[in-house]
Amino acid sequence: ETHGITFRIQISVKELLDTDVLLKLLFHLPVNYPSTLPDISVNSDQLTRAQCMDVKVKLLEQAKKHLSEPMVHDLILWIQQHLKYVIKQSATVCNEKPTLSKGTSTEDGIWMLLLHLDHMRAKAKYVKTVEKWTSDLRLTGRLMFMGKIILILLQGDRSNIKEYLILQKTSKVDVDSSGKKCREKMISVLCETKVQSQHKRFQMFEVKEYSTLDELQKEFETAGLATLFSEFVPPLLK
Repeated sequence: ETHGITFRIQISVKELLDTDVLLKLLFHLPVNYPSTLPDISVNSDQLTRAQCMDVKVKLLEQAKKHLSEPMVHDLILWIQQHLKYVIKQSATVCNEKPTLSKGTSTEDGIWMLLLHLDHMRAKAKYVKTVEKWTSDLRLTGRLMFMGKIILILLQGDRSNIKEYLILQKTSKVDVDSSGKKCREKMISVLCETKVQSQHKRFQMFEVKEYSTLDELQKEFETAGLATLFSEFVPPLLK
């Protein structure tokens, strides 16, 4: 009632070289859909991350034309018919701009997200999944373990941060007590804010384990996030 509906659709599309491209589309329909545009996530093993982002942008452009009317079915039909043109256009743009400045970001600037996970039963698989998502979405930061505390600290474009959150909440990343795959239900968004000048930018995403709270605190302090630590982490110990 408050978060709307999220669902996945997989479609196979004939691309330029008559090869099948499997598109994995994730739609999050907010409560006031279709008066509000859906959030859309696009993934494909056959396309680059940049191409997936181009497909997402084109789908959102089409969605604006259908505002206030059900649109998901129309969007799926549209991308099935136009995928090859989107990819061809994407390749042209890539050739025109062979290098992307590391400083380039969306108009929203660089954002930061701090998440708290209650537990990880299938730790190795879970960690591998998080590493893949952060790599695909060009997010940097830390997956931090200290005793029973599990934190994920991310930095990146705001749209990619939001896309990560959708993946985190809707994908079967862990297993339940009976060993069956399950979604992450015990997750808390502790903080989501724009990166400020005093905050250090992480250069990569790393998985780190800390033996003491002091070690964890130093990680935050080194990144200029002492206030973030003191506000959100000590209460988790209670």
